[in-house]
Amino acid sequence: MKLYDYAPSCNCYKVRLLLAQLGLEYERVPIDIFAGETLTDQYARVNPARTTPVLQTDDGRFLPDSSAILMYLAHGTPFVPDDPFLRAQVVRWLIYEQTAVVMMIGGLRFRLQTERLRPDDPGAGRRQAAGVAVLSVLDRHLTDHPFFVGDRYSIADIAIYGYTHVADEAGFDLEPHPGLRSWLERVALQPGYIEDVEPYPANSKPPVSRSIYD
Repeated sequence: MKLYDYAPSCNCYKVRLLLAQLGLEYERVPIDIFAGETLTDQYARVNPARTTPVLQTDDGRFLPDSSAILMYLAHGTPFVPDDPFLRAQVVRWLIYEQTAVVMMIGGLRFRLQTERLRPDDPGAGRRQAAGVAVLSVLDRHLTDHPFFVGDRYSIADIAIYGYTHVADEAGFDLEPHPGLRSWLERVALQPGYIEDVEPYPANSKPPVSRSIYD
């Protein structure tokens, strides 16, 4: 397998984390998303949406989107429950992660670190307030559960961990969320755990960046 990957992206990190915990071998293909590498016709054939991550399977097919890749890799493993209801709960949290956690927490981290927003911008304030509400939802659930689904570690945890474990980089204070903080510690103790997210480089910032975000 090949993983088309950008090291500072936590969407990509989620996939790397699961691959490490499954012990699967793969080739990592670095894509510099701010140097125009996703804007080429060649990359459009890999992923018309021009985003990372993309998994190229052993038989040569391309699968974009972190949630889809997690579901594909975890099929038939303990990272996805066999029970249909619990499996649906995993999907539910994957959707919430993409529509709430990524949008508010991940989106603010991205915009602040690449200087597309300043901390005192109104847009940053709105995302900060919405992100605090998201963290509260997660914390309430984790107050009564060790993990997100079926009281065991799954790709729902991997997905949500991706951006919540770097929430402080977006200015979020996790001190008021003890359930979430305890869960972050439990995830970091799972077998095969890695943490290799890199900071955004200089070329990620306007006006030098060339990407779908410009």
